[in-house]
Amino acid sequence: MLRLAPWLIVILLVGPILAGLTMAVLPAFGYLPALGGHAFSLEPWRLLLAQPGLARSVGVSFASGLITTAISLAVVLLFLAGVSGSRLDRWIRRLVAPLLSIPHAAAAFGLAFLIAPSGLLSRLVSPGLTGWERPPDVLIVQDPWGLSLMAGLIIKEIPFLLLMCLAALPQLDPERRVAMARSLGYRPTTAWLKVVTPSLYPLIRLPVFAVIAYATSVVDVALILGPTLPPTLAVSILVWFNDPDLSRRFMASAGAVLQLGVTAAALIAWWCLERLVARLGRHWLARGGRDSGDLPLRLAGKGLIGLATLTAFAGIAGLALYSIAGFWRFPDALPQGLTAAHWLRALPALAGPVATTALIAIGATLIALALTLAALENEQRTGRQPAQGRLLSALTLLYLPLIVPQIAFLFGLVVVMESLGTRPTHALVIFGHLLFVLPYVFLSLAESYRRFDPRWSQLAVSLGASRNGAFWRVRLPLLLAPLLTAGAVGLAVSIGQYLPTQLLGAGRVPTVTTEAVSLAASGNRRVIGVWAMVQAGLPLVGFVIAVGLPRLLWRNRRDMRGSP
Repeated sequence: MLRLAPWLIVILLVGPILAGLTMAVLPAFGYLPALGGHAFSLEPWRLLLAQPGLARSVGVSFASGLITTAISLAVVLLFLAGVSGSRLDRWIRRLVAPLLSIPHAAAAFGLAFLIAPSGLLSRLVSPGLTGWERPPDVLIVQDPWGLSLMAGLIIKEIPFLLLMCLAALPQLDPERRVAMARSLGYRPTTAWLKVVTPSLYPLIRLPVFAVIAYATSVVDVALILGPTLPPTLAVSILVWFNDPDLSRRFMASAGAVLQLGVTAAALIAWWCLERLVARLGRHWLARGGRDSGDLPLRLAGKGLIGLATLTAFAGIAGLALYSIAGFWRFPDALPQGLTAAHWLRALPALAGPVATTALIAIGATLIALALTLAALENEQRTGRQPAQGRLLSALTLLYLPLIVPQIAFLFGLVVVMESLGTRPTHALVIFGHLLFVLPYVFLSLAESYRRFDPRWSQLAVSLGASRNGAFWRVRLPLLLAPLLTAGAVGLAVSIGQYLPTQLLGAGRVPTVTTEAVSLAASGNRRVIGVWAMVQAGLPLVGFVIAVGLPRLLWRNRRDMRGSP
């Protein structure tokens, strides 16, 4: 049975994506018999190209992918180059998991409450520094250029790329490389950038591509922070898909194919930038410059990562404050009173979505953990360590659901499910979440599982235990900490999913995330604060369990409390 696990993972990751893309392409060219499309036609594309503001929608989506990725990657690399081994480095590393666990929608709401004309920042500097007695008439949130959208994405993608870099760095032995460069007279930051970055980037290329794909096609963050007239391309596609006029689904399919093209164009543009940077980098490496710009680079790395971290936590603090705020007129820095009335009014409505969210997240995570453990155990028992080429192929398959835009293949997957007569149920939504939870769970657990000392299992077998017994009674207990961490990551990913829940659930499976995003247009910051705080708090429960349970169970066994 274990031998089937890798094939199940491949089928699960590739099959729905191919089926979804196929059923998105066919209606894009007029063929969908269920809606009367019996012949191929270019009419959907004519209608799509006639939509007002389409060029701006495409431009904002394309730019947000490249700019978000470039800034996030630059901040992470400068931080790692400037503070490796320092106290700030250790402090930021401890905050990676909490920052990563904050759902995108909650982080977007936090940023919106922070930078809005009547937000916390304006209140803190008014009227003393600005003279404002009323909020300024400035469009900051949902600006037409998507700058607030990019800022929100940057805050969330920095922790993701930082985690990917931290996972890849042990393969490079960066301390030895930097020490060798230091012996030749290079300053620490310059040395790290010149001798570590060229080897690190190929190891994180796929995560970088995933960030580009997500930023070009994100929906929930774009609904909160993105422009509205016109919205980003992905948001426009969702609007067309949900239109009561079912004939607009043909145009929505054409938009989904266009979104796939926009993401592909962004990836190609990034690849061209890689070639350009590599060529310029060779001249920079050969030129020397052992100490030029070292101090500004180090300060930039510390300052930017600190600013992003502070902004994220300040936004969450703002959500918490709004959720208990009483009367709060502008420009008062703090509300005149605190109240629990908003929470008490929201609790009856919270119960159902919280239970649904927990059910879907736990179901998707448990299935992902089972498949991941089966595949990794099969790898250990067969002794087939993936070769370099095959490893690259396996990693590509794992990142496939993250690189292909959600709006492109999920739209087609909904058409497939409707054609099969499948009703929007919790099981279908769990299946949709599994497509995105499985890659994160596998990537989180694989390194610890492969580094597990096989002599522990061999010793158990030599004492009479079966291979299955050694797995359950030796390997799993010793890997409890990384197993729970991978589960916490899976829960966080599932809780933050908006588009799979909305499309596959047909709006009939309300979760905390879908309900919170739907409140974005209401403008009621107190109600939004309550729902966003619940959304942000649920993933933290998983990480608290992942950290606390091993410490509780292995309180008398110090070396078993963390990952091996």
